[in-house]
Amino acid sequence: MIIKLGASKTIYAGRNEIQTTVLNFVIVAVSRGIGGGFAYDIDTVKQRIRRNVLLPNATKRGCFAFRFLRWALVIERSKGVKARRLTLLWAMAVEERWCLVTGGRGFAARHLVEMLIRDNMYSVRIADLGGTIDLEPAEQLGLLGQALHSGRAQYVSLDLRNKAQVLKALEGVEVVFHMAAPNSSINNYQLHYSVNVEGTKNVIDACVEMNVKRLVYTSSPSVVFDGIHGIHNGNESLPYPPSLNDHYSATKAEGEKLVIKSNGTNGLLTCCIRPSSIFGPGDRLLVPSLVDAARAGKSKFVIGDGNNIFDFTYVENVAHAHICAERALASEGSVSEKAAGEAYFITNMEPMKFWEFMSLILEGFGYERPKVKIPTFVAMPIAHLIEWIFRLLGPYGMKVPQLTPSRIRILTCTRSFDCSKAKDRLGYAPIGLRRTVESYPHLRAENQPKIKREGPSKASMYLGSGRVADTLLWKDKKQTFTVLLVLIAIYFNFIASKDTIITALTKLLLFTSIFLFIHGLLPAKVLGYTVEKMPKSWFHLSEDMSHQIALSVASSWNFVVNVLKSVAEGNNWELFFKVVFSLFILSFLGAFSLQNLYTIGLTLAFIAFYVYERKEEDIDGIFIKTSSFGCKLKSDFTSKFLASKID
Repeated sequence: MIIKLGASKTIYAGRNEIQTTVLNFVIVAVSRGIGGGFAYDIDTVKQRIRRNVLLPNATKRGCFAFRFLRWALVIERSKGVKARRLTLLWAMAVEERWCLVTGGRGFAARHLVEMLIRDNMYSVRIADLGGTIDLEPAEQLGLLGQALHSGRAQYVSLDLRNKAQVLKALEGVEVVFHMAAPNSSINNYQLHYSVNVEGTKNVIDACVEMNVKRLVYTSSPSVVFDGIHGIHNGNESLPYPPSLNDHYSATKAEGEKLVIKSNGTNGLLTCCIRPSSIFGPGDRLLVPSLVDAARAGKSKFVIGDGNNIFDFTYVENVAHAHICAERALASEGSVSEKAAGEAYFITNMEPMKFWEFMSLILEGFGYERPKVKIPTFVAMPIAHLIEWIFRLLGPYGMKVPQLTPSRIRILTCTRSFDCSKAKDRLGYAPIGLRRTVESYPHLRAENQPKIKREGPSKASMYLGSGRVADTLLWKDKKQTFTVLLVLIAIYFNFIASKDTIITALTKLLLFTSIFLFIHGLLPAKVLGYTVEKMPKSWFHLSEDMSHQIALSVASSWNFVVNVLKSVAEGNNWELFFKVVFSLFILSFLGAFSLQNLYTIGLTLAFIAFYVYERKEEDIDGIFIKTSSFGCKLKSDFTSKFLASKID
């Protein structure tokens, strides 16, 4: 701690001299508002300390308990005087003050930690799940590395669900910035509830027990978003909706309620910050995911009509808002009273079209802006399928998907917010996009190598990436020709013969039985060719497979029944048109003979997938444009039809 000296002819005593003096007496110091130098001989200081008498100008408000004191001793030297006398210097004698940042290695939290260190207001305790803190090279050489080395910052491993760990992390802490939360893409209710609700309750209880003065909670604007209705210039008067967009939002809302309710408990002052869609340097989600999609050719699409308005927040504005909130709570009088117990929306105060923002990011990196529009009702089933696959494969290492139903609802709705309350009560005033692009030079298009798609193609994945895929995509030409000849033989012997279904099935079973019997009689090698024997397991249907087939049949049946129930209610015109269109297609296909359907199906199977694998991007583009045009026609027709019905 630095103390401004109040006397001109003073120098610091040596370390040994100070250590010796400390054994003799304790100096009571004051914190603020007192300057100047006061000289006392040792006996006077000892006497006053024993009598617990405050020194001149030391007000009650300015005194600290002895164990928290920071003090300085100086020795004043006078010409011709051999004796030394102690001089007690009054000036900003401040105790060491700590703040805690939970989730301190997260995206926004890193910026807050650096800002706190740079502003020199608090020593910073960084709490996160990791056992140790792993610094990036830039962090090692920057403020954080220096602060950790000097002791102005420290790292603690913390699981918010463990109250004992929370209590220990809050020892000696004056302020808590509670920013920890699970990945919002993971729609796991138990995970979000255990951290966002139970973990937040542990933080609040620990703050009350450890006499923490201020708690700033990082919430989300999604606590007032139901996933259906857009929000235009919404303010803090918006109520919590009965149901929210996802488990993350629902549990964040519960955590926010707990924080606001705890305001004033044992002197604890609280408030909640709701930053909207954070972006900026260090972002490991929004910008990198967008660039990865661009590199894979998937950033050409706009989900929805592309006209939804959105509010984004530069990450340093988010960090700044947290500090503004803490400073407002620390102020006295009406400022802290108005700031405490409230929630605040935080944005750049520059609402814009969501997809325009995405386009600016992509163009900043040298990629093409998205142009092809995908209707929401087309993207949503795909997102549900991806989410279902993640539930199955997530435990086996599948990465969290970015395209989820809740994300699509966010990407296609208007969400803009009014920051007037934060501006008036917290003194928040928002910087942004150009600095984000500049902070990712390695992601620019011209710096990217031309790479091919890694892993199997879409066509291969659609076909299961197994033997069927190898056959239909002509990967194994010998196998493909063999299967093709067999299917052609089946066509001429059983389908083109115009036999009845029973006769055709009987012939097919007879042919199969003869083939299997002869195949079983063949030796291991015939004319130098190895004959692969078919194990019995080829014809075995496992219990799990039987269960899955039964579930699939039951699920399909229930789906049809539910559709019929919805149609019978007479309220869902969109579903009605889908059913009518599907039945029309089915009746159209039913007009073809079995021979024609078999011929068309066989030709398409061995040609269509092969062509699609080689012209994937072009075909996808044509399909999307056609779908968009068809959806527009359908929407116009539905609107006109409903209007005529109303008239």
